[in-house]
Amino acid sequence: MSNNESSSRLGPGGLDLTSTFFKPIQNSDPPIPSNRCTKVSVIGVGNVGMAIAQTILTQDIADEIALVDAKPDKLRGEMLDLQHAAAFLPRTKITASVDYEVTAGSDLCIVTAGARQNPGESRLNLLQRNVALFRHIIPPLAKSSPDAILLIVSNPVDVLTYVAWKLSGFPVNRVLGSGTNLDSSRFRFLIADHLDVNAQDVQAFIVGEHGDSSVALWSSISVGGIPVLSFLEKQQIAYEKQTLEDIHQTVVGSAYEVIGLKGYTSWAIGYSVANLAYTILRDQRKIHPVTVLARGFYGVEGGDVFLSLPALLGRNGVVAVTNVHMTDEESEKLQKSAETILEMQSQLGL
Repeated sequence: MSNNESSSRLGPGGLDLTSTFFKPIQNSDPPIPSNRCTKVSVIGVGNVGMAIAQTILTQDIADEIALVDAKPDKLRGEMLDLQHAAAFLPRTKITASVDYEVTAGSDLCIVTAGARQNPGESRLNLLQRNVALFRHIIPPLAKSSPDAILLIVSNPVDVLTYVAWKLSGFPVNRVLGSGTNLDSSRFRFLIADHLDVNAQDVQAFIVGEHGDSSVALWSSISVGGIPVLSFLEKQQIAYEKQTLEDIHQTVVGSAYEVIGLKGYTSWAIGYSVANLAYTILRDQRKIHPVTVLARGFYGVEGGDVFLSLPALLGRNGVVAVTNVHMTDEESEKLQKSAETILEMQSQLGL
């Protein structure tokens, strides 16, 4: 085998397995070669935005970080606070402005800004206020960094990723949301805790909506390479389906629990998004459950719906969607989750 030949070709006749495991993203841009410094912009310097910026900074993911927020005093304060730690951190240029020109030339733009829900406010009204906010955020970002990848973190993340895609005019591979990447981490933690193993040895995905209609893919869970449910069945070890559902509901309620205890979530989402940034900017070709355009995958049809699927990520954003095994029940739940999101999208008039 020559050095230039793809290592994905295995078996007699050089069978290419890549197309079997992954379904490519259609109408995507080719990778953009770049030897310059890596720049990340974070929009919104609240608890989530600063946790993301701080984690990216300490993990030496970017050469430059630009911060944008509508509150100039808080923005400057956060910038100075990070700059004053320069002696203890990797050398990174940190800038901040209320003007989106500071984001020019970004490789990755992470949007965390969003309106907070008022007491008694409907979910739809909150969503419409966030759409109005995104009309002031996404177009200037796209203008300043036309080759950037947009990573949406603001909630409801699935619908707002769709909004960002529509407003930016970017190809679908360069617009994604943090989706259920954190939900899946919580899922892996709970399974690892039950089995007393390291969470990194647990492969498990939550897909669909980042919310109440999310779907736990129990059929594809493995620990140390061992498929859990099929192993239990072969060993004739009984398990309660309700126990599995209870674990999933704990995942769904995890954020609410943290918010109820400390008032907000920050560190876990900070690590989750920084991990996505690392995968993308370092072209790690890792699989993450993130919000992508789901039409045409796993039987999801009916419109341009964005929801979380296990996706292969790299320097060009979303490279492909993984062909993970799903049972008929899991596939049906995923399609219902898509319908839930589509119903919300249909009321936006975009």
